[in-house]
Amino acid sequence: MLGTLALLAAACGESGVETERADAAVTPSTGAPVTDPSATDPPGTDAPSSTTEGSEGSDTSTLQWEELDEGLETTTLEVPVDYEDPGGPTIDLFVARRLADDQENKIGSLLVNPGGPGFGGSDFALFADQVYGQPLLDNFDIIGWDPRGTGLSDPAIDCIDDYDQYFASTDVTPDDDAERQQIIDLAEEFTDACEDANGDILPYIGTNNSARDMDSIRRALGEDKISYFGFSYGSELGATWATLFPETVRAVVVDGAVDPNADPLESSIQQAQGFEGTLTTYLAQCSADPDCAFHNDGDAEGAFDALMRSLDESPIPSKPGRPDINLSVMRQAYVQAMYADAFWPQLSEALADAQNGDGVGLLALYDAYYQRHEDGTWGNELEAFQSISCMDQVERPTVEESDADALVVNEAAPRASPFTTGDYFCTFFPETIDPRIEITGAGAGPIVVVGTTGDAATPLDSTRAMAAALEDGRLIIVTADQHGGYGANDCVSDLVDDYLVDLEVPPAESQC
Repeated sequence: MLGTLALLAAACGESGVETERADAAVTPSTGAPVTDPSATDPPGTDAPSSTTEGSEGSDTSTLQWEELDEGLETTTLEVPVDYEDPGGPTIDLFVARRLADDQENKIGSLLVNPGGPGFGGSDFALFADQVYGQPLLDNFDIIGWDPRGTGLSDPAIDCIDDYDQYFASTDVTPDDDAERQQIIDLAEEFTDACEDANGDILPYIGTNNSARDMDSIRRALGEDKISYFGFSYGSELGATWATLFPETVRAVVVDGAVDPNADPLESSIQQAQGFEGTLTTYLAQCSADPDCAFHNDGDAEGAFDALMRSLDESPIPSKPGRPDINLSVMRQAYVQAMYADAFWPQLSEALADAQNGDGVGLLALYDAYYQRHEDGTWGNELEAFQSISCMDQVERPTVEESDADALVVNEAAPRASPFTTGDYFCTFFPETIDPRIEITGAGAGPIVVVGTTGDAATPLDSTRAMAAALEDGRLIIVTADQHGGYGANDCVSDLVDDYLVDLEVPPAESQC
C-alpha cells in the first residue's frame, strides 16, 4: 500500500508511500510458503473477450482449459490493452482454476486475488487447499489469474535485473548532498528503465483496467453474477470492480484493506504507524521472554535502536558477493517479519546474529521481502508493484515534497520509517491517464470487510475506513498479529464462508 522504493510494502492500496508486497509470499490463513507452480510454464489457449463498464450478461465464448493436475486447470484469456480500443493490442492473462469438490452442486466461480499490486494471483487457485476453508472448496471453482503486467500474463512488467543496486546500496540517512543525489539518481534510473521496457502497456496497467479484466473473465466463464475474495491490495481491486460492475456482483469479501480515500501522505503515515505498532508489540514480547534470542536482558527495545544506529554508521558483512547489511537492508528485513508473528523467532535470531557482526539472517529476510530466488535471480513483483501504484495515483511529488513528506512519516513512526530523505517513488513516472476511481460499492449489495487488530501492513483503522467508504460495508474485526484475518480463528472463517456460500450477511460489525 505504500508506494515507495524504500518502503514498499504490502498492502494494499496504492495511494501512499508503501503498500502491499509480501502478500503472495504466504497464505493469509497459515503463513505457509506458497511455492511457484509456474516453473513449467503451464500451457493455455486464448479466448476472446471485450467489455466495458455497465455490461450485463455473459459472452458465449468459452475458455479452453488444459489440465495441469487433477482438479487443476490453466488457460489464457486475451483482453485489450486499452478497453477504449478493443480492436487494438492485447494482453494474455494467465488464468488458473481449482475445480469445486462438489461439481454437481457448486454455486459457481469465486475470483480470488492475493494482493500486491504486482503479484500474480494464479497461485491462490493452484494452492487453494492451503488458503480456503472446505465450504469454499466444495462450492466454488476457485479462479485465480495473474493481473495484467504480473506473473505469467504476457506482457509482464520487467524493469531491472539487480535489486541490490537499488535497495541495498543507498544510505537512507544521507550525510551530504552527494549521498542524497545518489538516491535521486537511482529513482530516476529505475523509472527510466520501467518506461523504456514497458512503455506500450505502462499507461494501462492500473487497477481500473484490472477490474475491467475481472469482468472479461466473468463473461468468458459465462456467469451473469460472480463472487470475489481478495486479500490486501486485492481488497482495493475487488472494491474497484464492485464499484465499476455492481450489477455483476453476487458476493464480495475483502480482507486487509487500506483507506481508499487517504491521500499519499496519509496512506504512508497510516501504514508506517501500522508497522511501528506491530514492531513495538514484537519488541515488548521479546523483552518479556528470556527465551527470545534478542532478549538483551529485558531491553530488546534499546538493543534494537542501538543496532539501527550501528548499522547506519558501520554496515556489517553478509554473504560473499552480496551487499553489506546497512540500515536500509535491516529495515526491509524487519518489515518482512512484521507480516505475521510466525516470523518473529526468525527475526530474533537474525537480530542477535547481527549484534555479533553476522548479517546473513537479516539478508535472508531482506531477500524474502524482495522475492529473490534461490538461483540468485529476482522476480518482477517490485517493478509491477511500483508501476501499478504510480499509474493509479495522480500525484507526482517533487523531490522537495518527497523529502518533506519523509520527515513527517519519520516523526510519526521513527522505527518503521527511519528515512531522512524521500524515495521519489512516483516522482519521475509519467502522468497517469486512468487514475483509480473513487471506491463506493454503490449498488453492489453487502461487502464483507475483514480487519485484524495486529495487522502491520493494513492497520485496522485503514480497514475500518474501507468499510465506511462502501455503501454497505460489513466489518469483521479479528484479534491476531498477522496481515489478513481469514483463517485466524473459526469465528472469522465461519462468518466469511457462510456469507460466500449461503449469502448469510453478517451484522454491520462483528468481533472475532
